[in-house]
Amino acid sequence: MPSRWSRVIVTRPAGEAAAWVAALQAQGWAAYSLPLIDIGTPRDPQVLARLRHAQSHWSHWDALMFVSSAAVQHFFDGVVADGEAHQAGTRFWAPGPGTARVLAEALQRLGLGPDRVDQPPADAPQFDSEHLWPVVSSQARPGARVLVVRGVSAAADGALAGGAEGNGREWLLEQCRARGAQVDTCAAYERHAPRWSASDRTLAVQDGLWLFSSSEAVAHLQTAMPATDWSRAAALCTHERIAAAARAAGFVQVHTSRPALADVLLALESMRSPT
Repeated sequence: MPSRWSRVIVTRPAGEAAAWVAALQAQGWAAYSLPLIDIGTPRDPQVLARLRHAQSHWSHWDALMFVSSAAVQHFFDGVVADGEAHQAGTRFWAPGPGTARVLAEALQRLGLGPDRVDQPPADAPQFDSEHLWPVVSSQARPGARVLVVRGVSAAADGALAGGAEGNGREWLLEQCRARGAQVDTCAAYERHAPRWSASDRTLAVQDGLWLFSSSEAVAHLQTAMPATDWSRAAALCTHERIAAAARAAGFVQVHTSRPALADVLLALESMRSPT
C-alpha cells in the first residue's frame, strides 16, 4: 500500500471506535479515532415518551428490528425482565452479525436465548435489510406487528429526521406492509454532528484511508471540512450506498467491504498487499 495510506481513520461513534482502533493497531495499522457521528439520548419529549412506551411494552410486538448495535444498546438500557416477556414469542431482527451479537447479549440479560435472533446468513454478500428480508419475510404475515428501533438525526437547528441510512430499512418496511403487517417505529438514540478540536481538523486534512460505516458520517465530514479536496485520500465503505456518498464528496479511490470487523481487516490487507 502507498505510504500515505498507512494512516487509517476510524469514523465510527466514540463508543465503538476504540475497539476498532485497537484491532487495527494490533494488525500494524496506524489507526486513529475521529468520530463523525455523536450518539446520545433523544431530547425531544415526544420521541422519548414513545421510546419509554416501547421499552415497557416490547413483548406486545411480534418482531423488533434493530438497525444497529447502538439501537440495541440504547433500547435495552431501559428494559427489565418480566414473566410476560418470557411467554411472548417476539422475534428480534438484526441486519448483520455485529448487531446480532450485541442483541444476543442484551437478550441473555433478560433470560432469553440467541435463538430469538434473526439475521442474514453468514455467507451473505452484504449485511443489510435486503439480505435480512428472505430470512424474516415469513414473519411479516397479515396482522403481525413489527417495531423498528432506530435513531434520529438532529440538525443544527434542532430539527429531527430519520437520517441518511434509511434506504434499505424503508424498503424492508414497505415489504412488511405489503404483506399486511403493521409497522411501528421508535427512536432509541439521537445522532449529532461531532464537535471537532483543532487537532481533529489537523488529522482530517492529512492524507489517509477513511473507514466509513454511514452515509451520514460522510455528510458530516463535508459539513465540518467544506471545500476540502479529498482526491488524495481513500475511503473504505461498508456498503455501496455509503461508497456512492463518498464518491459524491470527492473521494476518488473508494473501496467497499462487508461491515464486520473481520471483513474490513481482510479488505485492508488486500489493499496493502494487492495480488
